[in-house]
Amino acid sequence: MLYPAADTPDRKKKLRHQLVYEMILNLITENSMNAGDRLPSATELVKMSGVSLISVRHALDRLENEGRIIRQQGVGTFVAHQRIISDPSRPGGLLETLAPADFKVELSTELLRISTGFPNREVAQVLNLQEKDTVWEIVRLRRVRNSPSILEQAILPLTLVPVLDHQELSQGGSLYRFLREHYALIDDRTEQYFEVVRPSLMEQQELHLRRNEQIVRIRGVSLTSDGTAFDCWCQSYRAADFVFYTTSNRTGEILTLKDDIEWSIQNRKMKYKKNRRA
Repeated sequence: MLYPAADTPDRKKKLRHQLVYEMILNLITENSMNAGDRLPSATELVKMSGVSLISVRHALDRLENEGRIIRQQGVGTFVAHQRIISDPSRPGGLLETLAPADFKVELSTELLRISTGFPNREVAQVLNLQEKDTVWEIVRLRRVRNSPSILEQAILPLTLVPVLDHQELSQGGSLYRFLREHYALIDDRTEQYFEVVRPSLMEQQELHLRRNEQIVRIRGVSLTSDGTAFDCWCQSYRAADFVFYTTSNRTGEILTLKDDIEWSIQNRKMKYKKNRRA
């Protein structure tokens, strides 16, 4: 594969790191490289492109932030898996909302916490509760291709869901299937609030995020056909690993656009907590 010399007119029109960025993408496409294939080193890319090491590193940083490559210190740079398409508006469990290009998802689950407590003002308002009413909080970590990718939180009123199946939830069972089968709670519609933000400390730790890496955080509420809100939920995704798609012709009624929305519970009483070794 040939590349124009560093001082040609076409190259002068573009920033040098942009040229390296396009060169690497062309290299992957023209050589039919697959996920896990090793890319040339930064030094080799300098020789191939005729630009500085700083420009090469800038291009690699961009590609890594976009989830197109993976860099492993001391090992090398590799082609990343294609990003997973997520349709959060699709009803059902998490697996039903994911559609990667190869139509196969390796999904595993770790149950981090099940607890009871009292809803904060926002949760109480959405679930039509008093702040003294008791709610469940369920926190799970989802791994895609054995990599921590999604952090889930769900808050449910005990008045509607008096008992949970800890074992099923720890094994990755669908919470919505459990609610449908045991309590006839069916998510007829949802309202969702998307934001791209810096992660909280917990999100950063559980998702193994690098410094300055962002997440896509979706907060939502699930409602039955008669308008009963039964679940306040939050899903935090590694932004570089996913592409989001949604479509709807309905207007929202519950969630309002505000940048400080938060689901949380007070005076938490732990029913289950994952024990981890340091």
